[in-house]
Amino acid sequence: MSAFGSDFTVGIEEELLLVDETTFALAPVTDELLDAMRVEPRFAGHDAYAAQIELRSAPSASVADAVDSLAGLRTAAIRAGGTLLGTGVHPAGRFGEAALVEGRRYELVADQLRGLLRRTPESALHVHIGLPDERAAVRAFNALRLQVPLLLGLAANSPFWFGADSGLQSGRYALSRAYPGRCIPRAVRDLDDLEELAGETLAAAGLPDPTYLWWDLRIHPRYGTLELREMDTQASLEHVAGIAAFARALVLEAVESDAAAPVPSEALGWAAFRAARDGRAATIPDRGATRPLVEVARDTVRRIRPIARDTGDDDALDGIEAILRSGGAARQRAAFARGGMDEVLRGLVRDTAATGVPAAR
Repeated sequence: MSAFGSDFTVGIEEELLLVDETTFALAPVTDELLDAMRVEPRFAGHDAYAAQIELRSAPSASVADAVDSLAGLRTAAIRAGGTLLGTGVHPAGRFGEAALVEGRRYELVADQLRGLLRRTPESALHVHIGLPDERAAVRAFNALRLQVPLLLGLAANSPFWFGADSGLQSGRYALSRAYPGRCIPRAVRDLDDLEELAGETLAAAGLPDPTYLWWDLRIHPRYGTLELREMDTQASLEHVAGIAAFARALVLEAVESDAAAPVPSEALGWAAFRAARDGRAATIPDRGATRPLVEVARDTVRRIRPIARDTGDDDALDGIEAILRSGGAARQRAAFARGGMDEVLRGLVRDTAATGVPAAR
C-alpha cells in the first residue's frame, strides 16, 4: 500500500557525530543524550553507531521550516550536554573505533558487514521529497539518478580520515562503497519494475525488506517519498538548506519535464566517484557533455530558481553559492593549514553549534 499524495513536502535527516567536549574524540553516548534531550523518537534517534545521533525534521512545506526544525534539535542536543560534529567521517577517529548500538536491526547489519561496519562511523545527509503519485515518483527517481554526482560533489565534507588527508573531498563516499549494494540503481519503468528490482536484490542479499537497500536514492511507496541518501553530513545549516532546496527543485522540475533519457549506472558510478574525489574541482557529465561541476551547479541554480521561488525556497537555494565559495572539504583543509587537526575539529564543532542560517544576501 502506497502513501503517495504529498504536495512535494521536504524532510531532512542528518547523522551527527558525538564527541568529547574537550578532546573532540568520538564519544559513544547516544543513549544518554537521547534520554536527556526528551524529544519525540520520530525527531531524534540513533543509527548503528553509539557515537552518532540522527536528527529528523518533520515533513515540511518549505526547506526553511525543515532547517528550523533541525536547528531546534541541534540546540536541544547541545543543551542536553552533547557536543556535535557535522562531517562525513571523524577526521581523526582511530581505525576500529566504532562502538555499535544494541538492537536486532543493527545486529543483522553487523553480521552482514562485519569488520566493514567497525572501521569508523560514517555520517550522511538524507533528503526526502513527498510525491503526489506513482508517475511522479518514477519520473523523479529516473531524473535524480543523473544528479547524484552533482549532489555528491556539492556535499563533499570529509577530506580527512584516521588522522590523515585522504586526498579525496569525500572520504566517507569511498568508505561506504565497500558496503554491498551501494550504488546508483538503474532506471525503472514503473513501480512494478522497481519492486521486481528490489525483490531480486533482497533475495540475493538475504535481507528482509527494502529498508536494507542502501542505494544512493530510493522510492519509499510506504511513505510516498523519494529519498536522496548518499551525501556527506554538513556542519553548516546554510549548506544543508542549499542542498535540500536544490534537490527539491530538481524533483519538481523532473515531474513536469519529459522523461529523462536513461544513463547506465556504470557511467554514473564513475561520475559519482570523480565528484567525491574532486568536489568543486570535478568535471561531471551534463546533458551529453563533460563540464566543470561549478559551472553545472551555477547553471542549474539559474534554471531552477523560479521553481524554488514558487515553493518559498529561494533564500535556501542561496546555500549552493555558499558551498561553491567555501564548501565543507575546503573549509576543513583551510583549518588544517591554519592550525592542524585541532583547528579542524574545533572549527567543525563551532560550525555545527552555529544553528542560525544567514539571511539572503
